Amino acid sequence: MNQELASPQTARRGQGGPWSYISPSRLNLWLKCPLAWKLRYVDGVKTPTTPNLFIGKMTHTGLEHYYRLKQLGTRLNSGDIVRHVEDRWEEAASEERIAFENDEAEQAARSQVAGLLTVYLEEVPEDEPRTLAVETTLEAPLVDPVTGDALGIPLLGIADLVLDGPNGPIVIDFKTAARSTTPLEITHEIQLSCYAWLLREHWGAIESGLEIRSLIKTKKPQLRVHRYDRRSDQHFQRLFAAIRAYLADLRSQEFIFRPGFACSWCDFRETHCQQWGGTSVLVEGKEASA
Repeated sequence: MNQELASPQTARRGQGGPWSYISPSRLNLWLKCPLAWKLRYVDGVKTPTTPNLFIGKMTHTGLEHYYRLKQLGTRLNSGDIVRHVEDRWEEAASEERIAFENDEAEQAARSQVAGLLTVYLEEVPEDEPRTLAVETTLEAPLVDPVTGDALGIPLLGIADLVLDGPNGPIVIDFKTAARSTTPLEITHEIQLSCYAWLLREHWGAIESGLEIRSLIKTKKPQLRVHRYDRRSDQHFQRLFAAIRAYLADLRSQEFIFRPGFACSWCDFRETHCQQWGGTSVLVEGKEASA
C-alpha cells in the first residue's frame, strides 16, 4: 500500500524515513532507479536475502571481528575468524530468513566464506597501517561547498575500515564479487565521495586515499585491492549536484522507472515494476489511475 512521503518538517518524528538522512546506498539506488528507491524506502517493500548477499554479509562479519580485535592489540589467524563466523552462522541465517536450496548449497556457502577470509589474511600485509575505525557510523551535515547552502538533511554512512596512512586516513570498503574485474571508478564515485565528505566533516581529517578491497568468489578465492586518489573539489560538486536532484524528487514525489543494465539484478523487475504504468501512486500493489 502506498505511503505518503513525509515532508522535511514532519519526517523527524520517525527514525530512518526518507527525510531522516541521505546515505550512499539510498543515493545510489535512486540514481539506478527512482521507482526501485520508492518501493524500498517509501512503500517499505521487503526483498529476501539471497545466498550471495548472505555470503557477503558473513564475510563482512569475519573481517569486522578481525579488525576490532586487531585495534585492541590482538591479532587473530584465519582459523579464529572462520570459527567466529561459524559460531554466528545459524543465528544470522535465521535473522535473515535465508533459504538455501539444500544442505549441500549451505555447506558450499560456508566453505566459500571460509576461503574468502583465509585468502584475505594471507594477502594483507602484516605491517598494515594502524586501525583507526571499524564499521563506524559517520554522520555530518550537508552544506554545499560552492554556495554554502545548508541542505537541511544529514549524510550518514558506515565505513567498513579506516586505516592511519602516512599522509592521512585511508577509507576502505569491502566488497564480494563473482568475477575478477577492475571496477570503473565512476561506478563507485558517489560512495567514495560520500565517505570522503563524512571523514572530513565528522573527523576534520582529509583522506590520503580510498580503497575498495574486493574478495572474488572464484574457485580459488582472490583478493583485489583498488586504490583511488583523495577526492577533489569537482568530486564534491558532482556529489552535491546529485544530492540536489535527489531531494527535488523527494519534494515532487515523482519516481519513474529507469530501465537499464541494473534491471538484471533488481528484485522488483518481475513484480512491482511490471505493474507500474507511469504513475508513482500504487494501491494494494497495483497502479492506480492518475
